[in-house]
Amino acid sequence: MISGLLLVDKPAGLTSHDVVARARRALGTRKVGHAGTLDPSATGLLTLGAGPATRLLTYLVGLDKQYTTTIRLGLATTTDDAEGEVLGAPASAAALTAVTDERLAAEVARLTGEIEQVPSAVSAIKVDGRRAYDRVRAGEEVELASRRVTVSRFSIEAVRRAPDAIEVDAVVDCSSGTYIRALARDLGRALGVGGHLTALRRTRVGPFTVTDPIAITLDALVTAGENGSAASLLASPADVAARLFPVLRTSDEQSRDLAHGKKLDGLDAPDASPVAAVDTAGRLVALLSVERGRGRILTGFPQ
Repeated sequence: MISGLLLVDKPAGLTSHDVVARARRALGTRKVGHAGTLDPSATGLLTLGAGPATRLLTYLVGLDKQYTTTIRLGLATTTDDAEGEVLGAPASAAALTAVTDERLAAEVARLTGEIEQVPSAVSAIKVDGRRAYDRVRAGEEVELASRRVTVSRFSIEAVRRAPDAIEVDAVVDCSSGTYIRALARDLGRALGVGGHLTALRRTRVGPFTVTDPIAITLDALVTAGENGSAASLLASPADVAARLFPVLRTSDEQSRDLAHGKKLDGLDAPDASPVAAVDTAGRLVALLSVERGRGRILTGFPQ
């Protein structure tokens, strides 16, 4: 049975669904899903699950993330990125000159920490049952409610100045649900010159990075599918769970009980949830909630 996690470095120009479709063909199974989309123009880490391991994706969606990005100050767009239509007039040379390094650093600092953020109108958030971006493309005006997000790091890596724009390279560490396009929009708005995203790359999801030894390119996945070795690229559910949760080693009898949906009593383990129950063969049997020596199944993983 095919089961495991794929860390794919998504190239630009493809949707997340495109990558899932290619993974399905390469692995020869329809049961492939992803934990968190990337825009077609964005690159970087896309986490995919195959087979029973797709049940782990629920626990990956909410992990914090890291991005490298380029923000262009001097112009606002309808989509807060380079794909949208221009909003208003470009910033004047005088307005851009007034954006000193000190002002830029101060506004970046204000967008760091726990902040209220209004997602971009072209986000995938549903409004009355329809995606916000579908409503925008249909010519509707969409107003989304603000949400509390955490930007733990917003560091300026480089600044390039031209007569008609300022380009800012930055690294952002943030909680799940943070929109980097919205950060670009809000930074430009605070500086009075407008701003939008021109490049975005996701480099980390929780403990998994785009340079992780198990991370692969999409071309490598497709090639492995063609020669029948794609399954060898999958990280095992047990290895993935061990990087996310405490591990409980279960005996053969305990593993059988879990496979039959039973609770485990008398566990010598601290209270925690989830806990990865791994059998003597190194396979993930279940994710448990452990409380006062009793383990209750949260999610089972059929062998």
